[in-house]
Amino acid sequence: MTKVTLRYDLSRPLGEGDFANIEKTHSTYGIAKVSIARSLDKITVDHDASRLTKKDVEAVLVRHAIPIVVPVTA
Repeated sequence: MTKVTLRYDLSRPLGEGDFANIEKTHSTYGIAKVSIARSLDKITVDHDASRLTKKDVEAVLVRHAIPIVVPVTA
């Protein structure tokens, strides 16, 4: 297992309904932990890089309606 931590800014502070969606991300094989900043404007995801790529993790978050800001790469 290759543990990798990804950090994302959120496009808006998390609301009550977002917490259930975050809970659902834990059912994805390879996602170990999802942490929320106290300010509710950032999220950290620990995942197994041998199972999921960065794009896979981002797709899981978007699929569960987590409002992440995906950095644009050149």
